[in-house]
Amino acid sequence: MPYDDSLSFLHYAPTRVVFGVGALAEAPLELERLGCARAVIVTDRMLSEKTDLVRRLQEALGGRCVGVYADAQPDSGIHLVDAGAAFARERGADSLVSLGGGSAIDTAKGIAIVLTEGGSLMDHHGFQNLTRRQTPHVAVPTTHGTGSEVTRYAVIKDHEERSKLVFGDFHLIPDVAILDPALTVGQPPAIAAGTALDALTHAIEGLHSLQRNPIADALGLHAARLIRRWLPRALEAPGDLAARGQLLVAAAMAGTAFDNAQVGLVHAIAHTVGARHGVHHGLANAIALPHVIRFNAAEAAEPYGELARALGFTAAGDGAEAAEALAAGVQELTRACGLPVRYRDAGVPEADLEAIAAAAIADAAIVYNPRMAMDPATVLEVLRAAW
Repeated sequence: MPYDDSLSFLHYAPTRVVFGVGALAEAPLELERLGCARAVIVTDRMLSEKTDLVRRLQEALGGRCVGVYADAQPDSGIHLVDAGAAFARERGADSLVSLGGGSAIDTAKGIAIVLTEGGSLMDHHGFQNLTRRQTPHVAVPTTHGTGSEVTRYAVIKDHEERSKLVFGDFHLIPDVAILDPALTVGQPPAIAAGTALDALTHAIEGLHSLQRNPIADALGLHAARLIRRWLPRALEAPGDLAARGQLLVAAAMAGTAFDNAQVGLVHAIAHTVGARHGVHHGLANAIALPHVIRFNAAEAAEPYGELARALGFTAAGDGAEAAEALAAGVQELTRACGLPVRYRDAGVPEADLEAIAAAAIADAAIVYNPRMAMDPATVLEVLRAAW
């Protein structure tokens, strides 16, 4: 997008962000500010059974907590959202507090829709279908990657069809995001790395998107800088709360950036790979990202050059050399995190690449890619390079 007198955009970022070590204690005050007195916590079994985070949140909420729905899962499904809504309705909930990674937050977004609108979540699939405020939602991320705590999107899996459904609406953006670095310390290294690389993908795709804008660019560029600087430190010293905090901030910044600028081919591929083969979303993004950068090089020379310089992958220049430096640098960062850089090493069979390419072109994200990628044969070329 040229930044000339034809520039026109909408930038919307309504989420109240509460940041700091110990910020979890602010949850009841935020519910009070929203006028809510009966909250259901939405989380997953691992956090509820293997950590003390859910107990700590319950204690912080006190009488404002009327139940814990702990059935969110990675690639959370339509059936789990509908069951969560029934659980919350039975308890007379007037609000939701999600605790966990993107799947828990997205599950809560889906529950918010069903609580407000009724029926099944599938009745409301699509974009900008909602006409009113949804159930108030305070999001408390325990990973530093998805940015779901500040975005309008929820990705929910249709397990029968082996596809990921995207729900998008301004009424889905959480009211509050509580970013407490101490809550992220217990992540396994692969999850910490994968989620941070997910945020890096959000930042980069927002910068090369057809819907990019100067405000989103600023957020995405600085988010990428923060991830490049602090991710190695967080993996080297998992208890470093400064590093964890900067990654949480970066994830929220990148989330706000892509929520306004959108993503592209990387996410179209990653959604499909994740739905069909269970590859963690952040890893699926990280593997595809270098190859999509190369694919987009001619159309995104300026932002790629700026990114390559900002991240220390090249000293000067735009064009093909800068794009290659950025692609190689991102791939090396993934490798340095101990993650696979090929889909074959992440469990994706070569025999399924054609089907993945055919499904990816139906993903809504692909329309914002700077280079046209609506032909399965074109996507297949990128997949083969990443395999």
